[in-house]
Amino acid sequence: MDAQTNTENTFKVVVEREMDAPAQVVFDAITLHTSGWLWPTDFQALQNSTAPEEGVITAWDPPHHYANRMDGPDGFFNLLDHTLEDRDGDMSLLRYIHHGVNLDPDRNQEDAVQQHTDFYLHTLNEYVRHFPGLDAAFVDIQGPAASSSPDAFDRVRDALGLTNSSKTDATVHVTVPGVDPFAATVDYATDNFIGLRTDTALYRFFGRNAFGAVVGMTIHVFDPADDAVAVSSVWQKWLDGLYA
Repeated sequence: MDAQTNTENTFKVVVEREMDAPAQVVFDAITLHTSGWLWPTDFQALQNSTAPEEGVITAWDPPHHYANRMDGPDGFFNLLDHTLEDRDGDMSLLRYIHHGVNLDPDRNQEDAVQQHTDFYLHTLNEYVRHFPGLDAAFVDIQGPAASSSPDAFDRVRDALGLTNSSKTDATVHVTVPGVDPFAATVDYATDNFIGLRTDTALYRFFGRNAFGAVVGMTIHVFDPADDAVAVSSVWQKWLDGLYA
């Protein structure tokens, strides 16, 4: 069940979803292994923080409840709250709340937050299903200014061999100069987001042109033999080349 409210210049996104792992595994992913599905965070620094502007932990009950909040000038705040319940069959239920300030009232930030939340929580579930407990080398790539055009994400979809009607669990064969061709499973496919999974990585593609930004992508690299710097360079050239 999803709900979304907006009061004046704030937003609140609430999502409940079943996770394909016990609460402890999901809790550890949310707190200790964010490089595997989101981006790297300094959890130890957050544990030791008492400065609201740097973020503080506001709820800590492993493995059932974790929340943190950051406050700033002019009423700014950002709250992330995670509640977990174990379910039968090594499953769990995650209730996630993201409450914060709309930094750009002229844009539909609530919709952007909701769509990103759905994608990130899906990626969290992919992580706990396929790579539980592993840390990843995190690669973050942003497209050029030309990738902010309304049809920019179509070029990513075409280059990956997908169509608007591509289904999840389909297999695609990806060819990128400088990388050996590889097969990947489509684990997520919407108008603005694409997720691909291999045995050693999660590839996430973000059509942020739909929200006034540029197209981007992240790669969560789980094979320690892969050179993350080289991976970043190759995929940056690929993404830039789509808009040259």
